[in-house]
Order: sequence, then C-alpha cells, then structure tokens
Amino acid sequence: MKSFRSVLKAACTLVIAGACLTSAYAAPLRVGYWTSGTSLGFGAVLEAQKFFEKQGLQVQFLHFPDVNGPTTALASNAIDLAFGTSLAGAFSLSQQGVPVRMVAATQIVDAEIVVLADSPIHSAGELRGKKVGMSPIGSATTGVGTAVLDGNYGLKLADYRLVAGDEPRLAQFLVQKNVDAAVMRPTTVAQVPDSAQKVRVITTLSDQWKQMTKANTPPYIGVAVMRSEWLKDNPADAAKVLAAMRQALAFGAANPDAVVAILKKAGNMSDEGARFYGDHWTTMNTVSFKSGDIDTLKRTFEVFKAAGTLKGELPADLFYQKPYLDSEAVK
Repeated sequence: MKSFRSVLKAACTLVIAGACLTSAYAAPLRVGYWTSGTSLGFGAVLEAQKFFEKQGLQVQFLHFPDVNGPTTALASNAIDLAFGTSLAGAFSLSQQGVPVRMVAATQIVDAEIVVLADSPIHSAGELRGKKVGMSPIGSATTGVGTAVLDGNYGLKLADYRLVAGDEPRLAQFLVQKNVDAAVMRPTTVAQVPDSAQKVRVITTLSDQWKQMTKANTPPYIGVAVMRSEWLKDNPADAAKVLAAMRQALAFGAANPDAVVAILKKAGNMSDEGARFYGDHWTTMNTVSFKSGDIDTLKRTFEVFKAAGTLKGELPADLFYQKPYLDSEAVK
C-alpha cells in the first residue's frame, strides 16, 4: 500500500508539474496593429504600460507599416488579435470566410480634408478632376472618404485621382503640391511645419458622414478582431483582453502627458504632434461594443456597400459581444 501511495503521489506531482510547465510555455497572444495610422498611439500605450501582462496574459506584439497588414496577418493566422484594424478590411475578411469575430469598436473617424492655404479649392465638391491623397484602398478612412464624396457630391472614384500613401507621405505630397487635397488626421496635420499658416481644413469626414446619413453618430473606422480559434481555446482570457484594452483607454484619457512621452519614444513624434495626439485621445480612441455600436457598424457596412467599396452580405455571427460584456466584471 505504501508503495502504491508513493507511486500515486509521484504521479500527481508529475501531473501538476506538467500542468505548470504547459502554462508557463503556453503560446502567447499574438497582437498586431498598424503603426502608421490611428492605432499607433493606442498600441504604444498598451505595450508601454503592459496592460495585457497585468491581466496575466502572455503577449507578443507585431507591428505592421501597411494599413492592410493586420487584416492580412489575421487571414494567414499570423496573429490572434488586431485592434484599430480597418473596418472595411474586417468586413471583407468575414465575407471571405476567414474565421474571425469582431469584439470591439476601437477607433472613431478623425480625419479632415485639407488643402494648402492658398488653394482655390474651398469645398469637397470641387475635387472633381483633382488629385486627392488618401490612405491605401482597404483603409476604413478611405472607405469613409470615398463614400461621402460619392454620397454628398456624386463624385465616383473615376471622377478624381486617388493618390495612396501613409499619412506622413500624404503630408509631404500636399506640401510639395503633388496632390491638390489630402485626407489626413489632425495629428498629422499638426506636424506639418507652420501648419496653421500653410494648411487649410475644408471639411471633416465626421461632418460629411453626418450630412450623408442624417445621423449624429460618427462612423467607426477601426475595430478589434480576433481569430475564432483563439476565442474558442481561451474563453476565460477573452474578457481579460477587452479589460486590458479598456484600461489602456482610461489611462490615456487620464494621463495625456504620459501618452506624449510614450509617443515621442515609440513613434518618434515631435513635441507638437505627440501633444496633439495626447490632447485628442478620447476623440480618436474608444473600446466599446454595445448594441448601438453594432447598429452603427452595420449601417457603415451598408454605406460601404452602396458606395461599391464592399459587396455581398455580412455573416450573421461576425459581431461577438460576450468578451466585451464579460470584461465589465474584470478588474
């Protein structure tokens, strides 16, 4: 009997050790985000303040210089989570049958149509036949931009020349007069030298969207999307992921000076650009997935579809609220 108990005890010890070892070497959550757009600040704060790690999650961050990088990585199973990823890209992924679920809205449209101060252009309706700088096709900002130009002014893509580039390049194009107008975030505009004297805002995408939809709700352009396999394999951790993101949002709102310091280091931003981002944290970032948010996302899909950016129908199971709702109980 003593021998059997000794063997049983040894076996239990091995099982416990094995479980601990498995936990210690569990595959990390692979998180990807675009580092040349709106998600830069949110991602930099998440990394610097280790909000995922504080929830007990192992995490590996992957950075993508191209707006379509996170969606491509989701499709190839190179990452488990993308936040701030293009809404249009997320819709397209789900339509293609990629096993993903949308778990939160994370970025609000925050872009302006700008021209040089001495430009003869004073309205978005005057962009016919002009060169207009925007993010590459696939960006949700460009999806909104092309939709409002069509919906409010009847301007199809064939009616103007879309010049694609990341935002620093778009600012360069504008200053060098390689484009007649550009769609850029206020944070990028603020980094143009002497922007107050050199650049003029003719409208915002938010105002144009509200005019087109006759609604007061601005569209989301960035969302958090997770691979379905990870959600299935880690049901208890999904809420922790959303809790960490909500904590990062609250931290940025309460600590703009810390956001500035983080962005200057991670994004190599100027003092003025980083300060503008820190001051506008809550107008660019959110972590929300209430029923009203989902209604707005569905409406945005219909607008994209009407403008020809997307086709077909949305999968019925794309929107997955459970992690967000469960995160409300996580501290």
